[in-house]
Amino acid sequence: MNRFVIAGLDGSRESLDAADWAAREAVRRGLPLRLLHVADAPHPRTGLPELDVVGARLDGILNLAAISLSYAHPTLEIHARQHTGAPIPALVDAAREAELLVLGSRGYSGFAAFMVGSVALGVAARTHGPVALVRAGELPEDAHEPDADGAPTCTTPYRPVALGLDLTRPSDELLAYAFDAAASRGAPLEVVHAWTLPPLSAYIPAVTVSVPGDSRELERNTLCSLSAVLRPWQRKFPDTPVRERLVYGHAGHVLLKASLGASLLVIGRPRNVVRLGRAAHSVIHHVTCPVVVVPHD
Repeated sequence: MNRFVIAGLDGSRESLDAADWAAREAVRRGLPLRLLHVADAPHPRTGLPELDVVGARLDGILNLAAISLSYAHPTLEIHARQHTGAPIPALVDAAREAELLVLGSRGYSGFAAFMVGSVALGVAARTHGPVALVRAGELPEDAHEPDADGAPTCTTPYRPVALGLDLTRPSDELLAYAFDAAASRGAPLEVVHAWTLPPLSAYIPAVTVSVPGDSRELERNTLCSLSAVLRPWQRKFPDTPVRERLVYGHAGHVLLKASLGASLLVIGRPRNVVRLGRAAHSVIHHVTCPVVVVPHD
């Protein structure tokens, strides 16, 4: 398989910001960058400027993005391609050649959150490889800790990479991606598992029952399981500091809180399920840092 980072481009501000993030990710990984534009139908050239304006605009999108990124990253190998077809199947198919597919999302006015379109959601729910969603306005310094004066800068260490881990499905693919992402940034990895008490077998409606002893034992057992899952990966990545966090609450809310102050959030999706779960939807729409969805068996 060819090793690429692919950035989907449609000429929007959010897709150009995502392409810039993809370029930085490709440099970190030492991989070429492929800029990809997908059109529903080809635009044949007629030689008449008034009829060729759409095709010329598409060429311009790719060429200008490639030139801009080559100036910013002179050592980066950049390829520009156009595909014809429905956007979701074309992007899913193209992603088979990539180590990472990067797409952009618009931010709500006044809020640092995603407004994810149907294409981005459809692709993230169907690909066989990781998909990164990057919000409009994402800047290089956003991934770094502030300096001593509290100002954003690219000269300070990276913020942590946050990983949402479901201990019922501790996928090696998900763990490998998260550890590699943290290592490539020289950043700590914060592994978060959200948990709640199992439902009581017998209960009184509308009455909340607390069982402190049982909850403490469950928490200890869960933390032991988390440590056991992470131990072999810590041996593979001995230079990556790992913070284990067991947080009581619903996964979507817990992951959103974990993403605050993170340079990247990594979450998983079962590969045999062609949809995103409730927690993934919540995270994708409201997270304030780039998020990578990793499909796994």
